[in-house]
Amino acid sequence: MKTKFLFVAFLLAVFLSPDLFAQEADNVLGYWLTQEGDSQVKIFKAKDGKYYGNIKWLDEPNEEDGTPKVDDENSNPELQKRPILGLQLLKSFNYDEKAEEWVDGTIYDPKNGKTYKCFMWFEEGGDNTLHVKGFIGFSLLGREVEWKREEKLRE
Repeated sequence: MKTKFLFVAFLLAVFLSPDLFAQEADNVLGYWLTQEGDSQVKIFKAKDGKYYGNIKWLDEPNEEDGTPKVDDENSNPELQKRPILGLQLLKSFNYDEKAEEWVDGTIYDPKNGKTYKCFMWFEEGGDNTLHVKGFIGFSLLGREVEWKREEKLRE
């Protein structure tokens, strides 16, 4: 009897473990207010199983003349006309369950037109502050910011 119970417990653990990892991985989904409070990013999971993020709200979405802000700092002239609102700035993150981080992604900074390698994580025991670190080369060098979780899209 004891052996059957252990076997059933083992099977349950094996079959439920992927769901638990998926739940942890999906903790990053939702709306995030950037550190400066000037934009809100929505992180979503794409069909490829990777995580991406688009700018969904800007504190100041328009230039002084009323035209929408565009990606004018981009070094590619063809991309300089694309609007900042809706811009995808987080790309291709995978969840590393061992490290409990989203890794191997990139972040685009529309303020300087550059793309950086990036990873993201939560502090232990919390999921309302997302740490986002962009870097060139080694992750020791780079810039870390904190984004705050928000329940819904800002208006």
